[in-house]
Amino acid sequence: MTHRAAIVGKPIGHSLSPVLHNAGYAALGMDDWEYGSFECDAAGLADLVASLDDTYVGLSVTMPGKFAMLDIAEEISPRCEDIGSGNTLVRTPTGWRADNTDVDGIRAALERLRVDAPTVAAEGSEAVLIGGGGTARTVLWTMAELGCSKVTVINRTDRSDELSPLVTRTGAEFEWLPPHADLEPVVERASVVINTVPVDGTTDVVEACSNAPLFDVIYNPWPTPLAKAVRAKGHPVAGGHVMLAHQAFSQFEQFTGLAAPEESMWAALMDRF
Repeated sequence: MTHRAAIVGKPIGHSLSPVLHNAGYAALGMDDWEYGSFECDAAGLADLVASLDDTYVGLSVTMPGKFAMLDIAEEISPRCEDIGSGNTLVRTPTGWRADNTDVDGIRAALERLRVDAPTVAAEGSEAVLIGGGGTARTVLWTMAELGCSKVTVINRTDRSDELSPLVTRTGAEFEWLPPHADLEPVVERASVVINTVPVDGTTDVVEACSNAPLFDVIYNPWPTPLAKAVRAKGHPVAGGHVMLAHQAFSQFEQFTGLAAPEESMWAALMDRF
């Protein structure tokens, strides 16, 4: 019997998830597994999922379906429920279970930065987050779990009412600043800057946000202007390809029940850069 999984989102043509998962299947000799893609917006997600036959065991859900997928799931992991968005649907005997493996990807990227900057996201440290969208929610939740004492969000609009509970639930402090604020003192106090917005959205903050280690979730194009500026000042950088790979490793294990062949999957991803 063929087993299938797929990435779902809109647009979806740029996704490298098929590269990662299919490389994993090939490395383990899983000839009866295949990973594809569906272009689908949030409004059509429920109908798409309902149309899938039993050969589909899992879905990787990207924007704009990360919020809508929770309405489809019969079971929601605790972290996914806390964050309010997810990226993973796994078929179970009773329906679909939702999870958010972006948490695993974020943790892996921060661990890579810690090789060169041990204080990155350490307990009691401060962090700066650029952006306030769906990925930002996951970052905020993860930073709170890691014990950060304060997260400052740089975003054009004030979404404090929506975002602050993800941080303050652990007793950490939350602050919102617009891009035109005096950002340099905030960044200089931070152990890490995390960017979640496309390149065009960082133009006004590149200089101010280049004085700390950086995790930039963007991997196309790579390196980003912000990543170049941070490296030029001697700070370490982790890119979105690290997060992409590690969230996929976790999904692979949930879909197949097998440990992900990480080296093979990572090598296949790096062939695209």
